[in-house]
Amino acid sequence: MILNLVFIVVGIALVLWGADRLTDGAVALADRMGISQIVIGLTVVAMGTSMPEFTISLLSAIKGTSGLAVGNVIGSNIFNSLLIVGTSAVVAPMLILKSTVRKDIPFALVASVMLYLLSQDGQISRWDAAILFVFFMIFMTITIKESKSADSKKEDTQIKSIKVWKAVAFLLIGLTGLILGSNIFVNGATKLATTLGVSDAVIGLTIVAGGTSLPELATSVVASRKGNSGIAIGNVLGSNVFNILMILGITGLITPMSIHGITQVDLTMLVVSMILLWLFSFTKYRIERWEGAILSILFIGYIVYLILQI
Repeated sequence: MILNLVFIVVGIALVLWGADRLTDGAVALADRMGISQIVIGLTVVAMGTSMPEFTISLLSAIKGTSGLAVGNVIGSNIFNSLLIVGTSAVVAPMLILKSTVRKDIPFALVASVMLYLLSQDGQISRWDAAILFVFFMIFMTITIKESKSADSKKEDTQIKSIKVWKAVAFLLIGLTGLILGSNIFVNGATKLATTLGVSDAVIGLTIVAGGTSLPELATSVVASRKGNSGIAIGNVLGSNVFNILMILGITGLITPMSIHGITQVDLTMLVVSMILLWLFSFTKYRIERWEGAILSILFIGYIVYLILQI
């Protein structure tokens, strides 16, 4: 058991390090190609922070532990919406843009409801995955169009210049770290689940979800503390949409997934967390400290529920 825990920790560390290198390389390369920073943030960086979830979910599904794959996505989104937003709001009240309340949050909510409905038959087929991926492409098209219209309002922040060969090297090294770390992590988590008699789904909803959401947690809390609440909430919403529509879309197209072990409570919590986030954001376009506390307490209650079910 101790060895499996070591594998899990090493796997998480390697995955997070790989995602960081991959994102640095991708951002630098995109900047060299003349792509605007707004588009880079909405696409390359968002994908980069979702890479840990993607590689772990994909490899889990391919290895036959699809409960771990789907549990990772559902758990990560609940972690994002409740704990990350909750913690960030407790640190400092979060101001929400009207465009975020009107487009981004509803889109993330729609993605959650879609996953809830498509999961009712106990599996995510290739047709289900195709539907999710089509909606992902629609979301990206809308987002990029909006970002182009806002190019004149680009921030003055400059991306650190990196030579092309170095950016490519970062991409390759980061990808290697992601794949290797994901393999180590999935093997450790699967063996730990077997040893403890816990389902792959529960491991995915807790340990895996928490581990792969560490980049979002750190980014959002720091951004909120510095007064950049737009980055904090945008990071969460972008990650949630990518997790469901892109990760499950691509993974499901490659290999259909059964979701045994994922309960109605888990799926309902996924939807409820987004509804609460939307309601709290809609009032005065701001998430107060007490609202953040409610989100955090709800997350703790959910985790306690999962532990009691073991």
